[in-house]
Amino acid sequence: MNLSTRLGLPYMMPNQMQKHVTLNEALRRLDALVHLAVVFRAESIEPAAPGEGDAYILPPGATGVSWSGFEEGAVAAFQHGAWT
Repeated sequence: MNLSTRLGLPYMMPNQMQKHVTLNEALRRLDALVHLAVVFRAESIEPAAPGEGDAYILPPGATGVSWSGFEEGAVAAFQHGAWT
């Protein structure tokens, strides 16, 4: 198992190279989920200019370059210039 059960946070493996990459990914996920505050939960069109840290709960049929790859009900958070 390489991911935590509830949040899907990546574990660092014993012989892993670049451990900071795994740790930073886990911290980004925690940052988005702890004290979650969403901008909107029914917005179906990906914003053209989201603010750093903006989060949305995606409704059915969400569209956009990044949003179309997420599942319905997913939390999409804009962090470091990209949607996660």
